[in-house]
Amino acid sequence: MRILLSWSGGKDACLSFDKLRKEGHEAVCLLTTASREIGRTFGHGEKREMIRAQSEALGTPIHFIEVDMDTYTDCFIRDVLILKEKYKADAIAFGDLYLQEHRDWGEDVAAKTGLEALYPLWTEKKDALENLHRFTKSGYRAMVIRTIKDEKLEKWLGRTIDWEFAKEIAKMDICPMGEAGEYHTFVYDGPLFSKKIELIQREIAEYETTKRVEFESFSLAEKQKGK
Repeated sequence: MRILLSWSGGKDACLSFDKLRKEGHEAVCLLTTASREIGRTFGHGEKREMIRAQSEALGTPIHFIEVDMDTYTDCFIRDVLILKEKYKADAIAFGDLYLQEHRDWGEDVAAKTGLEALYPLWTEKKDALENLHRFTKSGYRAMVIRTIKDEKLEKWLGRTIDWEFAKEIAKMDICPMGEAGEYHTFVYDGPLFSKKIELIQREIAEYETTKRVEFESFSLAEKQKGK
């Protein structure tokens, strides 16, 4: 199928992209919601140029859906209808894991746009750690870029997701995949990336309920053959 893929830039979206590709589907366009007020992505607060770099590295077009809280769903549906025709899409995919209210929203969007709703990673809450292990084995590389304000979590900012991270988070009373927003990630390399995104961290920015990594700069770097 030809698929529009909801894209946050993080590990869940990347795992979805990878699984869909392995199943023989084509992600024809990545969809990222962006705040009209601050100009950054709605979910993770990332700079748009960072998401564009992922799009280029994956060789897949990106479309930013301009939203605000009051018109979020209406704007999403409006743009999906346009993109459905532009890319001759059959389905729309989301990287949600087990939160039923998120799936209900996505399936409603799909129904209103005449697309099939796909949830490539859908699982049960108890299996979230298994999904994290799947990511660590996938060959993709992701950095923790945002956490809620919590001393136990803030220490992860700027850290790469790896086996040690998985071991640590398994001991904590939170979702290992951060499904409730405990932490967010940015994927910068992996098997389907034609180039690696090199990141230079600048500082930790503090917001009302979260902290996040700000980057001084980034660049797309050629990868060694076979990497």
